[in-house]
Amino acid sequence: MKEKQRCEWCLKEPIYIEYHDKEWGTPVHDDQKLFEFLVLESFQAGLSWLTVLKKRENFRKAFANFDAKKVSKFDKKKYDELMQDAGIIRNKLKIEAAINNAKCFLQIQKEFGSFDKYVWGFVGGKPIVNKRETLKHVPAKTEISDAMSKDMGKRGFKFRGSTICYAFMQAVGMVDDHVAHCWKKGKK
Repeated sequence: MKEKQRCEWCLKEPIYIEYHDKEWGTPVHDDQKLFEFLVLESFQAGLSWLTVLKKRENFRKAFANFDAKKVSKFDKKKYDELMQDAGIIRNKLKIEAAINNAKCFLQIQKEFGSFDKYVWGFVGGKPIVNKRETLKHVPAKTEISDAMSKDMGKRGFKFRGSTICYAFMQAVGMVDDHVAHCWKKGKK
């Protein structure tokens, strides 16, 4: 039986392949899962996604299973605990941003009814299916991620630059950037 063809970026490690096959580019509409990706993508800034994936379970424990209400109430004591937690990426600004962003996330839920409604509004409620022949054709950011980043900045979010927003959009299936030969191209 012929092996599935995949996007080249995921072929290095089994954890990458599993993430690619089960999650990356699959539309997510659950607010808690969207918050998880928002936090993880911000921690990934300047690092490899593999680093974050390997620590994902530790992040779940450290950040109350990505419950935005709980994270928004993290105090100095909890912040200090996180700074000592070797299971996560211990970056002062990223930890502060996660707590801050939980508060901003809750404000958006209040205003729009859900974070899902807000974030998917940037793509008209349905995934953008791009036609990428190879990885070199996949951009780091787009006009839509620029707009998302700008709007989130106005709403007080930190660590939400256009490149982070585009990676988030790819992760939660707002854009399908699977390359043309990938078995997952166009699948939901």
